[in-house]
Amino acid sequence: MDVKKLDFVGIPTTDMERSIEFYVGTLGLRQDEHRDAEFWAGETCFSLWKPEWAGREFSPSETCVLALHVDDVPAAREELEGKGVRFVGENIDSGVCHMAIFKDPDGNALMLHNRYAPYDNGSQF
Repeated sequence: MDVKKLDFVGIPTTDMERSIEFYVGTLGLRQDEHRDAEFWAGETCFSLWKPEWAGREFSPSETCVLALHVDDVPAAREELEGKGVRFVGENIDSGVCHMAIFKDPDGNALMLHNRYAPYDNGSQF
């Protein structure tokens, strides 16, 4: 097997319209020109899906955290809090990264992230 790239990240939802508004309206991700329920963060496509389409029960993704790069985590957090987004705990400084964890309206885990240290320091992050 020779994986060439990541085609998309599937995000489970119970309410398509609410999720589209959150990811496009609140987070400001670019909506795909061909499908309303897909949007882009750089070169990564996010696609909303309803688990019942596959005969599965909804369960939020809480352990697979989608890390969204921002230049300034505290400023981005403040902006999102102003839009009503609730964060889980305080901002995190790992020694190489700043992070802030929040959830989408369905409870899927997301993170604001900025790596501020070079990769050559042996960090696990």
